[in-house]
Amino acid sequence: MHRLPHHAGHSRFRAIGNARAALAVVLAAGCTLALAQAQKGAPVPGAAGIYSCVDAKGRTLTADRPIAECSDREQRELSPSGMTRRRLEPTYTAREQAEREDRAREAAVQAARIADERRRERALLIRYPNAAAHERERGEALVQVDAVIQAARKRLSELADDRKKIDEELEFYKGDASKAPGVLRRRLDDNAKSVAVQNRFIGEQEDEKKRVNARFDEERVRLKQLWSGDTATTAR
Repeated sequence: MHRLPHHAGHSRFRAIGNARAALAVVLAAGCTLALAQAQKGAPVPGAAGIYSCVDAKGRTLTADRPIAECSDREQRELSPSGMTRRRLEPTYTAREQAEREDRAREAAVQAARIADERRRERALLIRYPNAAAHERERGEALVQVDAVIQAARKRLSELADDRKKIDEELEFYKGDASKAPGVLRRRLDDNAKSVAVQNRFIGEQEDEKKRVNARFDEERVRLKQLWSGDTATTAR
């Protein structure tokens, strides 16, 4: 029998071992890939899948490939054991996809509006746990506005006193301002403008009182529902 050199025999055994190791790596990689696909619900090569759906007429259809009659609805891919491997989304036209996105946006806006309304309701209840607290804050707000009006009226009174002095000086000119010195005429003009400003300011503050009362009245309607626990009605 012909014998290989000692070093050649070792080389041959090493080559066989390397080949076996490479085969083991390939097999392990294949098993890992198959396991990952199965976990993701993706079809595993060599394993037949079953597709199932309920069509527009309410019939349950099954096939060994995606079902054309159910292209507009969700389908399920089942394993041979009947377990759901994955779900196939409907196939939409560009127009249908745009409509779905519009509906999703509208739903998101509506959900955000409702969430914001709920936050405002919670804030109202924290701030006004009862009717007495709400009325107390209304009164405080109105007192602040009245204080501003009172200060403006006090200024009007001061302007009225100043006007009396101006009129007394105008008597020397028989009430004819055109004959009065420029300084006196400017005082008269400034007084008239200041009176107009204060009257306009008082009118604005009276309007502010109306706005304050309107706001508290509107809050009171909603708070009555919240205090009673009736939160079914949402703002439109």
